[in-house]
Amino acid sequence: MGINILLFVVFACAVVGTLGTTYQRTSQLAGQSFLDAFHFEAIPDPTNGRVTYVDESTATADGLVSVANNKLILRADNTTTLSASDPGRNSFRIVSNTQYSIHVAIFDIAHMPQGCGTWPAVCMYNLLWLEVGANWPYEGEVDIVEGVNDKSPNACSLHTGSDCQMPASRPMTGTATGNNCDAYATGNTGCGVEINDNKSYGPDFNNNGGGWYAIERSSSYIKIFFWERTSGSVPSSVKYPGSSVDTSTWGTPAAYFPGTDCDIPSHFGPHNIVINLTFCGDWAGSVYPWSGCPSTCVDYVNDNPSAFTNAYFEFNALNIFQ
Repeated sequence: MGINILLFVVFACAVVGTLGTTYQRTSQLAGQSFLDAFHFEAIPDPTNGRVTYVDESTATADGLVSVANNKLILRADNTTTLSASDPGRNSFRIVSNTQYSIHVAIFDIAHMPQGCGTWPAVCMYNLLWLEVGANWPYEGEVDIVEGVNDKSPNACSLHTGSDCQMPASRPMTGTATGNNCDAYATGNTGCGVEINDNKSYGPDFNNNGGGWYAIERSSSYIKIFFWERTSGSVPSSVKYPGSSVDTSTWGTPAAYFPGTDCDIPSHFGPHNIVINLTFCGDWAGSVYPWSGCPSTCVDYVNDNPSAFTNAYFEFNALNIFQ
């Protein structure tokens, strides 16, 4: 009898670990508290974009950051025509003051940057590599929201060092675009997943009122979820976050990265949340000729400031659970 009870307990624990985990809320951020939880990085763009990342005082003076109705808005300059000799278009790059390992983060996004030449991102990685030039990609990178030139759908991806592979078949609603996460072996494309919903990115996302993105990172997997604003299947714990969240109630993720052939703890260190908007650069610029956008990427960004009136993020909230 004692052996049977022990086996039952072990089995029950295994089932709980498979289905999901309950996390406790550690940050409830909106408006000014969202902004206060981050700092601006006025650094050269690591992706070689036609951009100048400005500090907070410049962003405030130029109207690139604002808080209204408890919402945080981050935008690029949309009034300045640039010459070829000018620095890039002024924009934002903000970084969380706190690093996260095992956690859940729910991003309630009302609007994301749009326009030809744009390359917005919400991602997570260890920022030490920017300072010492040595850690990336060995502490890992997780791209939650990323895309270029208004092309749907959203792309989620991991970038790691060697020996991190994803299985060809796994339970998710998105479509894998690559299964080798090694940044150097894949030309920095990593292992990506396209969300099977054109309203997950760009103008279609914005015209639908935005939606919710969430990431769950555990010691054995990373999951990314997306729900349209108008979806009838948004979990109540996502739409109305409380003091705790049980991810087992969220259904199948849009992107699932299991640790079957990728040891999560050794490939992913503590991560900062990074939110930025660049232009052209290594991705948006390289695919621009096939994007259906006019002119060249750099010339378009230089000459058409009014084209970036809608190049802004509007965040309703960010809730973090650990």
